[in-house]
Amino acid sequence: MSSRTLSTVEPAVRGPRPAPGRARRRGTGHLYRRPDWLGGLGAAVWLAVVAVPLYYVLASSLRDKSDYLDAGPLSLPHHVVLSNYRTVLDSGFATYLWNSVLVTLCTVALVLALALPAAYAIVRSRSRFVSLGFSVMLMGLAIPAQATIVPVYLLITRLHIYDTLTAIVLPTAAFSLPMAILVLTSTMRDIPGELYEAMTVDGADATHTLRALVLPLTRPGLVTVGVYTALGAWNGFIFPLVLTQSDARRTVTLGLWNYQGQQGGINVPATMAAVVLSLLPLLAAYLFGRRHLLSGLTAGFGK
Repeated sequence: MSSRTLSTVEPAVRGPRPAPGRARRRGTGHLYRRPDWLGGLGAAVWLAVVAVPLYYVLASSLRDKSDYLDAGPLSLPHHVVLSNYRTVLDSGFATYLWNSVLVTLCTVALVLALALPAAYAIVRSRSRFVSLGFSVMLMGLAIPAQATIVPVYLLITRLHIYDTLTAIVLPTAAFSLPMAILVLTSTMRDIPGELYEAMTVDGADATHTLRALVLPLTRPGLVTVGVYTALGAWNGFIFPLVLTQSDARRTVTLGLWNYQGQQGGINVPATMAAVVLSLLPLLAAYLFGRRHLLSGLTAGFGK
């Protein structure tokens, strides 16, 4: 075989060369990728943006007032103290935490109880009335709660539930329903239609299909809706401010605002201890649902 023939066949035997910038295979059989320095730098900056405020809140809550004023806000505590947490709990902050827990749990339960059958009806129904209702429901995403506070206040007073926790739960759940229905609808549309048809052939009615098929397969969406609704209910401020009046009905956000005013902006460690106590339930909710959050939020985008 001539040298010209060898030069023509050799590239085909060796195979195509790897494109520049792609992973290359080493002699040991492992893939080698170039380090992404720009991505690592961005991750480090974002970690600092998140970690520094958290460190400031936690470190400030574990020092006394004199240590905070003398050493500076970002220095390590010379003596770790827990008296700030005792001061916060003795001031009635435990009542605010309990009220927020009740409001959050009731809001999540109400939203899931209403959004799940509504999303199931939207996915399975072919009625124009249901499609129109879904479109009207999605319009609620564009309406801020601040724009409706006056009519909501009038409705709450006419229902004679002003200055109760129910007055906070009902509007909070109403403004959480559009996003909840949207997420659950996208999740249910990922379920193959053959499974619905198989349940129908087996003689299952809508209630049995919802319980035996939809509930197990929409768990990521349910967890996502629960965590999202819990965050909104826990961090809500406008409804507790306008729809409650007595100190026994305050939630944690309104309690933080009032507690800071009572301290006069001087006892910063005690205020940071109150902030830490208010963050713990949110951290627990995130740790509970973090594995399902991404899959629930991205449901339906693959189609």
